[in-house]
Amino acid sequence: MFYVYVLQSQKDQNLYIGYTKNLRKRVRQHEQGRVKSTKRRVPLKLVYYEAYRIREDATKREYELKKGKWREILRERLKQSLS
Repeated sequence: MFYVYVLQSQKDQNLYIGYTKNLRKRVRQHEQGRVKSTKRRVPLKLVYYEAYRIREDATKREYELKKGKWREILRERLKQSLS
């Protein structure tokens, strides 16, 4: 399985979107500050993920969530669910 995931920085509330084959391991790497793009934003919280069987589907979805209207839709959904 491949996972698209969203982490939220507890420091500045910004979102980080990525994909991985091993979700638990990747989240742990982020939390430990071992990922360059998020190490200054720890602590992080996993707030959303989706699972895919095909890598290309996961990378396509990751790209969609990072761009345009999907990012705003995601922000609104997360805001509602975290309220």
